[in-house]
Amino acid sequence: MTKKERALKVCELLKIDYPDAVCQLNAETPFQLLVATRLSAQCTDARVNLVTPDLFKKYPTENELAEAQIEDVERLIHSCGFYHGKARDLVGMAKAVRDTYNGVLPDSIEELTKLPGVGRKTANLIMGDVYKKPAVVADTHLIRITNLLGLVNSKDPKKVELELKKILPPEESNDFCHRVVLHGRAVCIARRPKCDVCNLKEACKSYKK
Repeated sequence: MTKKERALKVCELLKIDYPDAVCQLNAETPFQLLVATRLSAQCTDARVNLVTPDLFKKYPTENELAEAQIEDVERLIHSCGFYHGKARDLVGMAKAVRDTYNGVLPDSIEELTKLPGVGRKTANLIMGDVYKKPAVVADTHLIRITNLLGLVNSKDPKKVELELKKILPPEESNDFCHRVVLHGRAVCIARRPKCDVCNLKEACKSYKK
């Protein structure tokens, strides 16, 4: 089985268990999704979803957040961890979106990664979920599970992203990433994988070993 064939098989198997491939971060606008994604670094989506209602109530758009006091943002996002850097980035990205991009998120990886605190993972999420362009969000679940499956052979996020873009059908890549995250939380758990009930085992190199 080639990597492309394996990738196609995994795509189809994931659809069975996770027909609804959606981002787990709650957001009402593209900018709010950008904020939530930045907060999710080294933090669970569940925790971010507890924090963002108060944050978005006070700072619903880039206009309000650009004028926020960093100390106040730190207070609101404290429980997400790394709050000093995250607060600084959130205010900085709000100013950039407002002043440089006229309130519209950029629609390319190159421009998105010019925003404070925005790396390729966040940029790919925006490209896929907001602009519906083929993208690969190389988070920890995706890196771990695609290595186990034998689709990639790297722990470097950018290398994993680029390798997967070569073998995944473009129209499947966004949903594939969301489904892998769901699978990583429900079945292929890092320290206690439930291989006996995993429907990907027929296409999993690690399991066959």
